[in-house]
Amino acid sequence: MKTKLVAVAGVLLSLFILNLNVAISAEQRGTAKEAETLVKKAISFLKANGKAKAFAEFGNKQGQFVDRDLYIFVYDLNGKCLAHGQNPKMVGNDLIDMKDPDGKLFVKERVEIAKTKGKGWQNYKFTNPLTKKVEEKSAYVEKYEDLIVGSGIYKQ
Repeated sequence: MKTKLVAVAGVLLSLFILNLNVAISAEQRGTAKEAETLVKKAISFLKANGKAKAFAEFGNKQGQFVDRDLYIFVYDLNGKCLAHGQNPKMVGNDLIDMKDPDGKLFVKERVEIAKTKGKGWQNYKFTNPLTKKVEEKSAYVEKYEDLIVGSGIYKQ
């Protein structure tokens, strides 16, 4: 009987820890409103400080434009990555033909959103910097002068 109680207690403790991990994981994810707010903050920073200083700050993983799984990315209107808050290897590259794992041309799509609507949301798959796994993502992008400034949320 004592062995069964210990086993049941172990299972209950494991379930509690698993639920706690899920709650912590949800708290580590940014929201759509936070992503939009971060983009608007980034555009204000660009206006006040210029491209060179802004791009350096956007690429700083410990800077003010990285919050949990939220970060800023910037492209020109031809699909060249100018700043990226999580993957500096993308910066300086023409990524207009970059595809997500499903073959979606997501950089081309964000260029079209910027050129035709000025701002908007898009869905695609991308690697989450917290989990290191490819996940569903929704990104908010906004055109500012000749730039596309964006941030996105990862969906569970």
